[in-house]
Amino acid sequence: MKYFDELKSAMDMLAKDPRVVFIGQAVEYAGTAMTNTLKDVPREKLIEMPVFEDTQMGMTLGLALSGYISVSIFPRWNFLICATNQLVNHVDKITLMSEYKPRIIIRTSIGSERPLHPQHQHVGDYTDAYKLMCPNTDIIRLEEPEQIYDAYCNAYLRTDGKATLLVEYGDYYNEK
Repeated sequence: MKYFDELKSAMDMLAKDPRVVFIGQAVEYAGTAMTNTLKDVPREKLIEMPVFEDTQMGMTLGLALSGYISVSIFPRWNFLICATNQLVNHVDKITLMSEYKPRIIIRTSIGSERPLHPQHQHVGDYTDAYKLMCPNTDIIRLEEPEQIYDAYCNAYLRTDGKATLLVEYGDYYNEK
């Protein structure tokens, strides 16, 4: 299957679980390429957020601590930077500071440069830096379509309390 189709299949699979919620910008209303991967997810599972990424990540953790499986969507790495406080100091460290083992899946993307370059504040790839800052979070670049479904399944099924941050490539939605 193609890159986009694998992402959509993974989101459809996750949506079948009543505990899964999708939280982020452009999850309920159109705005990014990621929105289309959620088009068949029931609206009541979508929590549309304004642009306040740090709060979104805090809410993601809160939902997970309440028993939900949170899929938190940050359309680009450059937006996820604004949630670094919550990710580094709370989500990544929760199992070290408590007995909680929340299930958190974070989606982000290296912004698409084709057919139109959106400028440098939208195309960053900070995967390596965040691996250094978040040693208790699995951070995985999804470079090939074959990786996608299994990566989301593994993130969904894990029980060790580690968050999983999956890094998509915006250009691959139409290219692979």
